[in-house]
Amino acid sequence: MSFLDPSHNQAPRGLSKILYVNWPLVLLVTAVACFGFLMLYSVAGGSLDPWAQPQMIRFAVGMVVMFAVAFTPISFWRQVSLLAYLGSLGLLLFVLFFGAVGMGAQRWINLGFIQLQPSEVMKIAIVMVLALYYDWLPREKVSHFGYVLIPLALIALPAMMVVKQPDLGTAILVVASGGVVMFLAGVSYWYFIAAISVMVGGVTAVFMSRGTGWQLLNNYQYKRIDTFLDPSLDPLGAGYHITQSKIALGSGGFSGRGFMQGPQSQLNFLPEKQTDFIFTTLAEEFGYIGSTFLLILYTLIMVFAISAAIKNKNRFSALLIGGVAATFFFYFALNMAMVMGLAPVVGVPLPLVSYGGSAMLVLLGGFGLIQSAHIHRPK
Repeated sequence: MSFLDPSHNQAPRGLSKILYVNWPLVLLVTAVACFGFLMLYSVAGGSLDPWAQPQMIRFAVGMVVMFAVAFTPISFWRQVSLLAYLGSLGLLLFVLFFGAVGMGAQRWINLGFIQLQPSEVMKIAIVMVLALYYDWLPREKVSHFGYVLIPLALIALPAMMVVKQPDLGTAILVVASGGVVMFLAGVSYWYFIAAISVMVGGVTAVFMSRGTGWQLLNNYQYKRIDTFLDPSLDPLGAGYHITQSKIALGSGGFSGRGFMQGPQSQLNFLPEKQTDFIFTTLAEEFGYIGSTFLLILYTLIMVFAISAAIKNKNRFSALLIGGVAATFFFYFALNMAMVMGLAPVVGVPLPLVSYGGSAMLVLLGGFGLIQSAHIHRPK
């Protein structure tokens, strides 16, 4: 089998591709995005500016991108997977030296009409290149040590570059998404047990290095850990975000305060209410009912994506769908855990709901890959 040109069964052509689109998945993605528009309208005090209207435009552009990607044969995306990974690495390297700085981090490339965040692109590129690798690799060699080192290196290189920005949350997502693809490809459980052991040792090293010459994290990241463990240590400083978030979550109760009636968000007690903490605003205004409804939409998206992966008989496509679905899951799971105090605040947006251009476009591009794999699956 060629590394970049596998044989595929006859796929649908022209307008007939529309019939093969996974339309329930499209409708679910649109429903979640509409939830986001509603919340961005609310946090702006009942105005489409400055967040809701730009987000709507980005979503419209993103949907065009999604369908363009979807109608492109999956064989093409297989062929460009390695190029996408190398291009994303190049962009990450560019950011390290010439990237735009914001809020103490150097993560963006200013393109004028959008602030491109290459680490977002890498979340999908790492899935693509690993799906390509394991589609090429014979199954009997998947767990051989030498062949396991290659994907580990492919994951570690961008993860270290993202940590350097610094962006610990995105680095975690890159590693987690890559790990899922390895797991789905059939890598032996013992490697994952060893990885967990290394992680435990790494966490221990992080705490032991604090205050030394070889300190592994920045001081603000240690403050986030302290805040996660005990927010009351600095309720007006490092602990302010999570303290206000918990107040807003609790005040929402079962049915919520009502649309645009949340005091924490409307009176600006809640920081980053349009990005990282937008789920808290939703919970405050719509309560347990609204939060559960959004979680159901996310769950249904996962169900349709996983179903598409299981039914797909092409190995590259199945791994690609599974990896993109895992990336999407880690997005919303980590964000929700973060705002509820179950995980440290690491700056991960709520997918399709939080304000942001790069994350929105990249996610919709990822869903386009899922659709491409579904439309052009072997019949």
